[in-house]
Amino acid sequence: MSKNVKTIKELADELGTNKTRISRIINKNSIPTQKIKNKIVLEDNSVSLIRQYFKNETQQQNETQQQNETQQQNETQQQNETQQQNETVSILRTELDKAHSHIEKLSNLLDQQQRLALQDKKLLEEYKAEINDLKALKMPSQDTKEEQANSQPQEELETLKEQIRALNDKIKGQEQLNNQVSKKWYQFWK
Repeated sequence: MSKNVKTIKELADELGTNKTRISRIINKNSIPTQKIKNKIVLEDNSVSLIRQYFKNETQQQNETQQQNETQQQNETQQQNETQQQNETVSILRTELDKAHSHIEKLSNLLDQQQRLALQDKKLLEEYKAEINDLKALKMPSQDTKEEQANSQPQEELETLKEQIRALNDKIKGQEQLNNQVSKKWYQFWK
């Protein structure tokens, strides 16, 4: 064979493909061929056309493959981002639920504290009313004390005095308790 012609097999080996593919390219593009000794041969211009077509076809395949790979990477990246967003949403929902629970507990505590303060206020008013009732009985003056001492048993007087002292102690205790509750409430918010 001369140097300016090649067989289909030689060209297929050179391009790293098979004879069938080269034959398809020749038939598809109507590339001129010659027969020498029962072998199909290609001239230089035909070889150049086949090389160009093969090069373009390979380039298109590479581009398609790159596009597919890029698309797969993008899809994978989008899936990862979606998964991360879902995880973030899940974490935020959990944190929000915890915050709601904490707010609910604080509301309950505040409500209880307000009820206790109201109850203490009512008790204090009752004690004050009892003290006023006892004061209304008034302690007799010195002259009448002696007269009443003779007429009333000394024990009743002592009992009344003890009741007054006890009520005063209760009032002081309630006032101290109210002050402590107020301080606890104040420190609660610090």
